Amino acid sequence: MASQSISDQGVLLHDVIRRKSDEHASSIADAAPSEMNIGARLHQIRKDRNLTLQSVSKATGVSASAFSKIERNELSPTIGTLQRIAVGLGIDLMELLNAQNTSPSGYGRRSVTRAGNGKAHDTNTCANNFLCSDLRNKKMTPIMTTVSARSPDDYKIWAKSGAEIFLTVLEGTLVVHSKLYEPLVLNEGDSIYYDANAEHVWTSAGERDAKVLWVLAVS
Repeated sequence: MASQSISDQGVLLHDVIRRKSDEHASSIADAAPSEMNIGARLHQIRKDRNLTLQSVSKATGVSASAFSKIERNELSPTIGTLQRIAVGLGIDLMELLNAQNTSPSGYGRRSVTRAGNGKAHDTNTCANNFLCSDLRNKKMTPIMTTVSARSPDDYKIWAKSGAEIFLTVLEGTLVVHSKLYEPLVLNEGDSIYYDANAEHVWTSAGERDAKVLWVLAVS
């Protein structure tokens, strides 16, 4: 009888440990950043506001057909396009990217992004990682980007926004293409500051993908 009781206690202890382990794993999964479904997010915002594709196109400068493809996740928007959409919809860029507002408010705000973390947004031409993404209504949006594009033709839509951009090349060779200037080659350690009002795209030169740290600032 005593041995049976000890056995039952062992089973109970095992169940408790298993449940705690499952709860811990669940909490880690909940805390891990989920992949952004920007298309579903934009579709929900448009429907909540009773906006047509044509009205959104007029407000954002993104064609109705392109916006529809973005909603269906058939087209991955560049950061510049996302910025145009955010401005056109009258919302913060990070509000567009975050389904929920978890950013602290008031004075003394700060945010830390550890190495390898951040909010990812990949396109066919770039792998973007938003840094300090929990803060909304920032004057600056810092982003780490690896550029896989090798030709301007890789872009279906050239980036354009009413923002200013600063970037520095961390690795590789970056080529900045603009509708106003000749292609500009930037090597590791080089920096550039420019207005994003003119259409522009980035490509990498050589076999190695360029990696840049850049800041998008809304003027």
